Amino acid sequence: MIDFSGLETRPAQTWGAVRMVPLVRPEPIRDLRLHAKIYGDEPSLVALPDKTSYISYIPHAFVASWTKDGTPAAAYGTQLGQPLRHIGIRTRRRMARRVDKDRLRFLPLHLALEGYLALHFGGPSIAWEEWTQRALSHGLSPRIEAAYSGADIQDLDDALRVFEFYPGQCGLLLYVADTLASAFVVPHPEDYQALHPTLIRDLYGELIYEYALFYPARDFIATIDATTVSSLADLRAQAVRREREWAEFHDSVMTEGLLTSTERGQVVYRLGRYTLRRWLPSFERQRENHLSETITDDEGRLAYLKTFRLSEAQSRRGYLLDQLAEHDWHLPSTAEALGTDVAGLGLRLERAGFGHLLRQDIMDAYRKARR
Repeated sequence: MIDFSGLETRPAQTWGAVRMVPLVRPEPIRDLRLHAKIYGDEPSLVALPDKTSYISYIPHAFVASWTKDGTPAAAYGTQLGQPLRHIGIRTRRRMARRVDKDRLRFLPLHLALEGYLALHFGGPSIAWEEWTQRALSHGLSPRIEAAYSGADIQDLDDALRVFEFYPGQCGLLLYVADTLASAFVVPHPEDYQALHPTLIRDLYGELIYEYALFYPARDFIATIDATTVSSLADLRAQAVRREREWAEFHDSVMTEGLLTSTERGQVVYRLGRYTLRRWLPSFERQRENHLSETITDDEGRLAYLKTFRLSEAQSRRGYLLDQLAEHDWHLPSTAEALGTDVAGLGLRLERAGFGHLLRQDIMDAYRKARR
């Protein structure tokens, strides 16, 4: 469960369909710093420890620097410019790799996305007759999901360009048509100002792309009763009150889906007193499901966060894989748990994109049973 303790919400800024809500730290984190290493536009292949590979558009990495004695960490600086354009695929070594005794290079968002793609990647654990030999031998390989670059999201480029930073700002909650698209938190205000432009290079889900095309963001208009104001002090007090009301509404309503979700975490790396983790959602139906990655200190306080909103279809795929794995990939047991029959489950798997894992004669029988 994500905890925004130590971060304060500030008034939102809107542009078209995009609403950006700043997050401010009254006291920045100084012994952990982040900067970006820009790669370019060519696809990247990441070699993973289990001898599988992850291929995606990876425009940049983040490098975390930390100190073990609590003294301020050095910020190496971020360089953002026109990416180099090459043809072909560039190979990266691992999702998270130590590059010095107190520096870690990791691939933001892709760390979390790879955890989702690897979900029950091995496929059926028992050679039930319904599964193809390919499913039994190679599992879900290749496992493919689609996402959009921030450059494809309508209004996002302009919204990021005209955004006005708040003093002490260390994060941003990004909404499209008032649907939470992404959360981004870093340790220090200087890190945020340097990394703010990387949001246009991030990946976003299909839902966010579609909402940006059709739904503008609504204005939340704060009104002040003139009869209650007789001085500048009164006006200032009313403005502070309205700002507080907005923050309470945002924190209790707009972020509820992110903050109340049940998640499964995996430790990726230890950085002194900090821990880098990635998280999978519970894939509960009819609610928000976010992939996320965090860096927290030894008391659980949030230093870094990046999230990716799954589409309904992606959530359904995760849910089906969880249910299959929970029942040892036995279709009758899984179907019973889902409240359907085996034919219904087979067709459901086909609609989710997993039909190729089942034998063709078995799928034909399922379709015939449903006619």
